[in-house]
Amino acid sequence: MDTREKTISKTLAYRGSILNLRIDKVEIPGGRKTVREVVEHSPAVAVLPVEADGTVYLIRQYRYAIGDEILEIPAGLVEPGEDFDRCAERELQEEIGYFPGTLREIGRMYNSPGFCTEMLILYLATDLRPSKLQADDDEFIHLHPVPPGEIRTLLEEGKIVDGKTFAALTWYLAFQEKN
Repeated sequence: MDTREKTISKTLAYRGSILNLRIDKVEIPGGRKTVREVVEHSPAVAVLPVEADGTVYLIRQYRYAIGDEILEIPAGLVEPGEDFDRCAERELQEEIGYFPGTLREIGRMYNSPGFCTEMLILYLATDLRPSKLQADDDEFIHLHPVPPGEIRTLLEEGKIVDGKTFAALTWYLAFQEKN
């Protein structure tokens, strides 16, 4: 059975600086008509920076939408015309003050594909060297180094609530266990 939905119409309900909201009328399998709310969002990158000794650099920052300060890996939106790799390098320099000697894409994911188009490209950054760029003026970020033995504990104790960070750290632990 074909499970694709047929678009009947698309209406832009809101145009913002980082996202748009679209209301689509669709026909689902079986012929019934319904509405889909779609958040159009540019791609973003997220970087897991790891030192030679296994220390992982997370950042702590306040997130207005959830009203709390959380631990995350450095991340940011890809600017128009910007290459994903260059964006990852820039975000790392802006948020933690390091440039990756080695940058490797480890995966791509959608955080909420039920309503959002944002593609997130995950990277592993190693061979880090100091290189600071001016941080965004609306971000207040605190560096939070995590020794290798504490990563699993952060995950087990539920201290990582950000999806991209959870995915990257889980990938990292799985990768480390293979070696």
